[in-house]
Order: sequence, then structure tokens, then C-alpha cells
Amino acid sequence: MTRRPCAIYAVGVTCATLLVVGIALVLGQVFVTLMHNRLKKEIVLVEGSRVFESWKRPPPPVYMEYFFFNVTNPDEFLKGAKAKVNQVGPYTYREYRYKDNVTMVKNGTMVSAYNTKSFVFMRERSVGDPAVDNITTVNIPAWAVMNKVKGFFQTTVVSFKMSSVGSGVFTTRTVDELLWGYEDALLNNLAQSNTEIDPIFGLMYKKNGTHSGEFIYHTGEQNYMDYGRVETWKGQRALTFWTTNQSNSINGSDGSAFHPLLKKNERIYIFTPDLCRSIYMEFEKVVDVKGIPAYRFTPPRSVLASKEENPANEGFCVTPEQCLGTGLLKVSPCRNGAPVVASFPHFYLGDTKYVAAIEGMSPEREHHQTYLDLNPTTGVIVRANKRAQVNVLINRITGFPITRGLNETIFPVMFINESVVIDDASVARVQKLLLIVTLVSHFPLIFVGLGAIMLVVLIILLLRARKQKTTAEDDTSYSPVSDKEKDDPQNGTYIGLTPTTDQQA
Repeated sequence: MTRRPCAIYAVGVTCATLLVVGIALVLGQVFVTLMHNRLKKEIVLVEGSRVFESWKRPPPPVYMEYFFFNVTNPDEFLKGAKAKVNQVGPYTYREYRYKDNVTMVKNGTMVSAYNTKSFVFMRERSVGDPAVDNITTVNIPAWAVMNKVKGFFQTTVVSFKMSSVGSGVFTTRTVDELLWGYEDALLNNLAQSNTEIDPIFGLMYKKNGTHSGEFIYHTGEQNYMDYGRVETWKGQRALTFWTTNQSNSINGSDGSAFHPLLKKNERIYIFTPDLCRSIYMEFEKVVDVKGIPAYRFTPPRSVLASKEENPANEGFCVTPEQCLGTGLLKVSPCRNGAPVVASFPHFYLGDTKYVAAIEGMSPEREHHQTYLDLNPTTGVIVRANKRAQVNVLINRITGFPITRGLNETIFPVMFINESVVIDDASVARVQKLLLIVTLVSHFPLIFVGLGAIMLVVLIILLLRARKQKTTAEDDTSYSPVSDKEKDDPQNGTYIGLTPTTDQQA
């Protein structure tokens, strides 16, 4: 075998080997599986893991914005007119959050922690001074008391006390007072005969520098899908506020951690103590945040749909007679009976009747939608906006003359926007990890590429070999030796092999 056929044979074998191995690795997803298994082992809630420290103390800055609805016609509303409000805000606070008392439990398969939050006011991001700016809004303590008392005697006593201390349907307070607490005259009066009543009321009272109870989380070591999933809250595997097991279920994470390798068709569950329930979010679209690809998940309309639209929500009805329409959730069972109703800002995704009942409501997707942008490979939050509105259900209550002119109304008090965008240092770490994942996952393509190159080389060698063979054949031709020999009768015709010469020579 000559040197050239040997080279062609070697190139052919190498080409076939590289292509077969490369294609087999690509089709078998060998390196992709290898990389995914590596991610599943590294993204776990255990000491020394890639994510444990950032889970305990998230580095990206979180901002909490408060928007209030200032009532501009309280007297007219009490006489039956349509309420008019104007939005005031934001009053922005930097939110510092960290996991406290982190302890491995149940033989290291789970981790216990307390989610502590504290807030610091940021004047440069706010519209005014919360210690000075006044807001006229629903008097929540008065409505809580009026809804709490039962019977003619109690109602008469409370009605008299409200009159004596000047407690009405509405109140005017500073933003600081509404958020962090003030001494309410009615509550203070009632507390003198009932020590269980706290005379201080505030929407964020006792929520600065405090936690919402002990959480126990799955580490994700046994099953990566359980990464960050809440096992118990305050020692309970399920809630007791609602009327069905499904509604009382504690599902998903607490919103601070999500498992890696997310898929577009999956439903993400989040347990929210502020709403006293679990909610779910579904994929909406692919977005890009600081160069990091992300899946956007948002809560669909069905999350807060009425029981007619979504029968699974029937368990959130306080009583069959107290089932509210789409877009609302009455959270009084976990608010000591206060007639508090949760919704999305400006009744976004809610029935239009709630929007129409209040002049000043204007739901917009861009400003009022809640969403999570998650990197699908790592599950890291790259951007998020959690938006929720606090409302009060006000209506005519027997025994309280000040309510006689009222119709049932879901009255907006304020809404929050809790936002976060991944910081640049975290962006660099995530991009580095994604680059490694991409390179390792696409490593088999190197075999395919080399195989393709060798295939081109093989084709070139085959073409050159064929050309040289054709040239060699053309260089040899048949011609008579001479005219004499051609006509020699004795010897016949002789055919001699002579090189072909140029006819012009």
C-alpha cells in the first residue's frame, strides 16, 4: 500500500470516528447531563455551597416603595357619593433582609432560619417627608372594632366610645404614623378594659427589624426540585386560616430561592405570610437583564379569581356569604378579624366594578403587575417586582349611625412595590457560571467540528488522488512507430507505445 492511500485511509477512519463520537455525545446529551448534575449538587442550601452565603444575605439591594391613596371627598362619600382618591408616593425605603439563626436540622437534610427585615428611609427616592406629609384614608382601627363587636349592648358601647373620642370612618395621619404606628384613641380607650388590645396601630407596626416566624426549608440535596421549598412555617406544615386543605397548603419557596433548570411549562409556587396563603406564577416571556437571559413568571388572573371562575379558590371564602369577586382576597382570618382585603395595585386583574367604584383607579400592566425574572439555568433572581394593595371592606353596619349612608365598597388604602435588580458583582459571577455551563455542554460539538474538518480534508485528498490518476492515464497513448512499419506487408502493422507530442512542435 503506497503512502497516499494510507493517508487517505487514516483520515477517513479519523473523520468517521470523530463524527460518530461527536454526534452520539450530542444526541445522548452526555455533557449536558453531566453539567446539569453538577449544578444540582452545587446549588444546595448547605455550608460551603456556591449559593449558601448569598441565600443568607442576598447582595442585591431591595427597595420597598409605598403609595397611598389620599381621599379628597370624605364628607361627600359618607353621604353616598362616589369616592375620589389621588395616589401619593412613592415613599421609598431600602430594605435589608437576612436569614437569622440559620441551623441545619433533621440530620442536615433541612435548614431552619428566620427571615429578618429592616427598613431605612431614602429621601432621594421619595416624593416627600413621611414625618410631615398627611394622608386622609380609611380609619382601619375603627372598622376593625366595628366588625368585631356583636350584640346590641357591645355595639351601643363601642358606638358611644367612638363618638366620645372622635373616631370616625376616615382619619388623617402622617405617612410615618400610618406605616410604623400611632396610638389610636379608640384602641387606647378599649385597651383600658382589655389588656389584649394593643393601642398602637400601623400598617408596618412591629415589622421593622423583626421576622415573620421560623421557616424550615429543604436543602435540595435529595431532590433539586425541592431546593428552597418551605417544609414548615411556625412549626406548621399547613395553615388553619381557610376552609379547605388545598387552600391551607404551604407550597413552594418563600420567594427568595428557586430551583435550577427551570422550564417554561412549570408552575412556580410561593408561600407569602403577608397574604396568609401560597400563590403560583406561570411563564410569560423571555427577557434579558444586564446580559443574563431570564424567564419572566407572573401570577395569572386565576390566582385571585372568584370561585365561579376558579372553583379551587372556594376555600378562600371566609364564609359562603363573604366570597368576593375576581381580583380580591379577604385576609381577615389572619388579621384578627379586621376587614382587610388584598389585591393587586389599582385592582389590576380584578373585576372592572371595583375599578369603577373608586374615582382615581387606573390599572396598568407596566406599573401594577407582579413578576419574577429568573435565570432558567441557575434559578437566580435577576429582577423582581412584588406589588400588592391593601384595601378595607366598608359597608353599612347595624348599630353604627356613621355608616348608614354607605354602600359596600372595597376601599383602597395603599399599595407596595418591593423591587430588586441583580447587582453587577452578582452579574459577573452568574455570567461566569453560565459560560462554563455553555462551554462544557457544547464540548461534543468540538468532536463534530473536527470530524467535519477531517471530512473536508478527506474529500480534498480523494479529489487530488483521482485527478492524479486521470493525468497518468492521459500521459500514455497508442500511435504507430512509423509510416514504413505501418505498411510493412511482412510484419503487418506495428503499434508502438510512444509518448504523445505536441502537434505544433
